[in-house]
Order: sequence, then C-alpha cells, then structure tokens
Amino acid sequence: MSKHDSPYAVMGQGARMIQGTIMVQGTMSDAGKSLLVAGLCRCFADRGLNVAPFKPQNMALNSAVTADGKEIGRAQALQAKAARQAPTVDMNPVLLKPNTDTGAQVIIHGKPVADMEAVAYHNYKTTAMKAVLESHQRLQQDYQLIVVEGAGSPAEINLRDRDIANMGFAEEVDCPVILVADIDRGGVFAQLVGTLDLLSPSEQNRIKGFVINKFRGDVALLKSGLDWLEERTGKPVLGVLPWIPNLDAAAEDAIAVEQRLQRDDIRLRIKVPVFSRISNHTDFDMLRQHPQVDLTYVGRDDSLMGADLIILPGSKHTRADLALLKECGWADDIARHLRYGGKVLGICGGYQMLGEQIEDPDGIEGQAGTSAGLGYLPITTRLDAEKALTNDSGELLLGDSDDRVPVSGYQIHAGRSQYVGPDHSEPRAFAYLNSHAQTQPDGCISDDNQIAGTYLHGVFDAPEALQQILAWAGANTDIQANYDSRQEQALDRLAKACSRHLDLPQILSYCQRPAGS
Repeated sequence: MSKHDSPYAVMGQGARMIQGTIMVQGTMSDAGKSLLVAGLCRCFADRGLNVAPFKPQNMALNSAVTADGKEIGRAQALQAKAARQAPTVDMNPVLLKPNTDTGAQVIIHGKPVADMEAVAYHNYKTTAMKAVLESHQRLQQDYQLIVVEGAGSPAEINLRDRDIANMGFAEEVDCPVILVADIDRGGVFAQLVGTLDLLSPSEQNRIKGFVINKFRGDVALLKSGLDWLEERTGKPVLGVLPWIPNLDAAAEDAIAVEQRLQRDDIRLRIKVPVFSRISNHTDFDMLRQHPQVDLTYVGRDDSLMGADLIILPGSKHTRADLALLKECGWADDIARHLRYGGKVLGICGGYQMLGEQIEDPDGIEGQAGTSAGLGYLPITTRLDAEKALTNDSGELLLGDSDDRVPVSGYQIHAGRSQYVGPDHSEPRAFAYLNSHAQTQPDGCISDDNQIAGTYLHGVFDAPEALQQILAWAGANTDIQANYDSRQEQALDRLAKACSRHLDLPQILSYCQRPAGS
C-alpha cells in the first residue's frame, strides 16, 4: 500500500483544487512511461477528475485515427480510453513515422507535412514546438488535469538542444516531473541517479519523485535501496509497481514477442513476417491473446512454412519491404504454403504486396519507381501523397454469401488500389464498409478462396469478425474474444496496481492550486 492509507485522501474539496499538468519521463525507452500514464489517467478519471493524456512528440509506426480523420500515436489512443475520453489530435501533436534508419515522415496535428532526415528535423523542432504548445494550451482549456508522457530519456545529451519531448517541454510549461525506471532491466538505482545527475539544476528540481516499474518479488528486499535513493537524492520514491503478467495492453512500438503464452488447445497456427518498417502490429494483439491460436513473428532468417495462415502486415515502406520479402525467401515460402492448401491474408501494405504491382512515381515512400507484386490478387496500387485516414464499420464477407458479420477498424494508407481483373470486373470483396455516407467494397478475395486482402486495420478486434476469419483459415474455434473488453480489463488491472502501490495523493498534490486561487 502507498504511504497514505487511502488513495482517495486527496478527493472531496481537494479534487476541485486539482488543475494543471504533470509529466512522466523515463530513464530509457520502454521504461514504462506509456503504461504509467495510462494507469494514472484511469485512476484519476475513476476519482472524478476530468483528465487527458498528452505526448508532445511520439516516434512510432503504430498509429490510430481520430474521429475527425487525423493521425496520432496508438499509445495516446489507449491512454485516452484510459481517461475515458475520445482521442483527439491535440493529445499527440507531433508524430514521427520512421521510413529509413535516418529519416521519418513528420506528422503535425494529425497531417503529414514532410519527410525529413534527422538533421533537418532537428532544425525543424522550433516549428514543431509551436504546434506542441498550441495543443497543450487547448487541452488546458478543456481538461482539469493533463498527464504527459515523455519520450526516451531526458538525459540523452545529444538531443537536449531544442528538445520538445522531455525537459524542453517541461521547462517551457513549468510542470512537475515523475521519473520512472524499469527494475527488470537491472541497474535501477544507477538508472535513476545517473539520469538525475545528467540534468541541469533547474531540471533536477523539476523532478518530484521516482517510480520503480516491473518489480518481481518482495518489496521489503528493496527497502534499504529505496532508503539510500531517497537520502542520496532528497526525492521520494512515489511507489514500486509490480510486474503485471499477461497485461493485454497495446504496445507503443516494440513487438511483444515475449508475451506468447503456453497453449494447450491449438487450432490455428499463424506466422507473420517482421518487415523492416512493419506498422500497426497491434492488429495482431487479439490473435496473440486467443487461447486457441498460436501466432509467431518470423525474423528474416526464419521460414514462414508450418503455418495454417500467413498474414502479411502493414508497412511504412511497402516497396522496400516487398523487396525484403523476396530477398528472405518468404515469397517462395508463400508459394509453397499455397500449394499445400494454406491461406494468406494481407493487411494494408501486405494487401498491396499481394497485387500485380506497386507504383510510386513521385517517390512518396523513397526512391521513385515501380515494383512487381506477388501477383496473387487482381489489383495494382499507386502511392499518393494524400493519406486515407478513416474509421470504418461495415460487414465482413469471408463466410457464405448469406453469412455477413459486423466488422470495424481504421484505415491509414497512402496507396490507392484498383482492380485489374478480366474486363476490369470487380472480384469478390473482403468487406463492404460504410464510408462517407455510402457503402463501398474493401479489399478482395481470390477466386480459389485461399488469399484475401484488406486495407482495414483492427479487423480482428470485433469478436464476430475474428471468429469468421479464423473459420475461413480453417480453425473451428469455440472461444470468442473482444478487443475492447480486454483493453478495459487491462486498464482496470493497471489502475488497480497504481492505486495499491503508488502514492496517488502525493502525485496529485503536485497539481493542486493554492487555496483561494
């Protein structure tokens, strides 16, 4: 339990005095910032506070679409759900989507502005900071409390100049900071003290306390270390969060291969190749969590053989990843897989790869040119600068002609695909979606019913759609799963851990207005 007997001690009259911004920064990437912000948002929302998440700058290939057709980081959409708010573009004003090792597409207020190399973006940060501050100001007008997530570490010396993601933002808006570290990685005290020592005096003063994340074991064994840390730094340890096993919450960007669970009743084996620019791999969360499905991510030195279903995921650099697919021998694996009667599904960029060709005459995703696709679906794709950004719902058509089930998801893609079958006749659609007040076909299915493609991300999230896709792939599954309910359960587990193990009243006290203000 926290230092206070009740996590509700700050509520009542004190709740009305909460007004402000508090920031969570980490000692490294994947220290637990995203989930701590989500947990705090759910805790504070459940205690009656009007709270919103905020991440000034996010670098990720997992993104979500807001209700008004803008693009933000998927982690911020999850945090908005935790706060019981609809996600808005102001919750993540700057999104960087890497397309090479040194460059990224820069998205400001939900819309792409340019592809930039790292040096060019560094010079652009002054402009990006204006967008960050505009969004923060709007959130301040609409919400009582803003919980901010930093990026990487504030002690990355080479990134301190013009920083908009960590202390540069915190100093600009004058907000308190909590520093979180991952004890599961080892060296947690070195992480915290080393990070603190590398900050300027004003930045050190801004850090109010520490949270230690992912602890396994008896916290009493940490007591001497915690006492030393508080004495060494003069700052409190605000809590020690335990390791939470099988926490089914969307990862910000890393592929959670370590979360594969032991299955006793496997009815479908799925393999997914890991592209160099794989995007929106959260599409596969429901498959990873399904107790009757075994999903394996396949690296470039491994084979796709041995699966019942191969899924080609989305990609931020489709032609380059198509070349990788051929180079790794995966195209040959797919051909053999199909000869043996297996099924193949392509999502977004993976769907484009299954077609006849992909044209990029303007160099939208790199060097201009045209690539031959795998030739399994009668489509050609042309990449355009204008992105399709929509939230969609409709009916999935993988079953019998009369067997239509609800499906929903979102689209984020630059390509426009057209059918090139005999006489330009349209093949059987994967789904019919309600878009812009009219029903439109999405994707297509091969004549032999072995291959399908769709632009719809999140296609596995609705239970009826997931069941139909698994049945199409040959699995007789009798367990239904619901993505939204699993996310809610995960957020509630996270909030319960935060309530039990963090000093929430102390954390909220950093955002209390003085009496009479």
